[in-house]
Amino acid sequence: MFSNLPLNALRTFEAAARLGSFKAAAEELSVTPAAISHQVKTLEAWLGAMLFERSGQGVALTEEGEQLYRQTHRALLEISRSLESFCPETASQTLTISTTPGLAALWLIPRLSRFYRAFPQFNVRIDTRNELVDLLRDSSIDLAIRAVSRDDPNLYRAELMSERFAVYGAPDLLASLNGAEVELIDLRWQIPGAYGVNWRSWCAAAGCEQWLATARMREFDDEHYALSAAVAGHGLVLASNVLVADSLQRGELVGYRPDISLPGPRYIAVCVPGRERDPQVKAFLAWLGEEAAATPLNT
Repeated sequence: MFSNLPLNALRTFEAAARLGSFKAAAEELSVTPAAISHQVKTLEAWLGAMLFERSGQGVALTEEGEQLYRQTHRALLEISRSLESFCPETASQTLTISTTPGLAALWLIPRLSRFYRAFPQFNVRIDTRNELVDLLRDSSIDLAIRAVSRDDPNLYRAELMSERFAVYGAPDLLASLNGAEVELIDLRWQIPGAYGVNWRSWCAAAGCEQWLATARMREFDDEHYALSAAVAGHGLVLASNVLVADSLQRGELVGYRPDISLPGPRYIAVCVPGRERDPQVKAFLAWLGEEAAATPLNT
């Protein structure tokens, strides 16, 4: 049934497509770049389709190559996971999660001790980056937690939390707030979709446009630092209700004009389809859902 399948060529193609380079694939598979090229050409001849566009700058997948890569990567990943189940003592118990630095520091990591108590056999590695990781290409990432405005139909997803942006400050600061001499913490939020989350939008909704001309701005480019500055009383911050949830519970921050908030994206957990059935991922998804449901998101 499978005797005619070019399995070695498919494995070679998957490495070249995932890494975007024949040279990198050769290093991974411990062969020469010429051997990679030969295997890819053999597969293209077998399929009767071009899988890569070659140029002086390197190689790039064609439409047919992209389609085959996704299917091949998924199939090889399933085989690898199936084989691991026969060797549980040597199978990896590490779960790699990709998310933003802000969500990792302010929401995920403070809660991880509860996951470890429930699942002590698993170890979680946090990969933080602001740009989206391509889960269909990077098999080292088991699960990603993302803020999104639209869904990727190629990925399995689990809904977590809806985000809104409101203004918060330290209790002592709010108690002594003078509207004529307000200090604002300015953070350039990197938000997917057409969400206008900035002080201009919030001030327009709250009728505080005069702040834009008179306020002293404290600028930050990191959510964690901006919220730390707000807790320290350095000014009001326009922030995500998800990221300030713990600070609100501890009384470090309180809402200012809680009736005024701006819409934001949704937080979801995503993975390559089929991977949600892996024991580590399944356990983490269930735990994530419980933690998200227990997070107070009042603005």
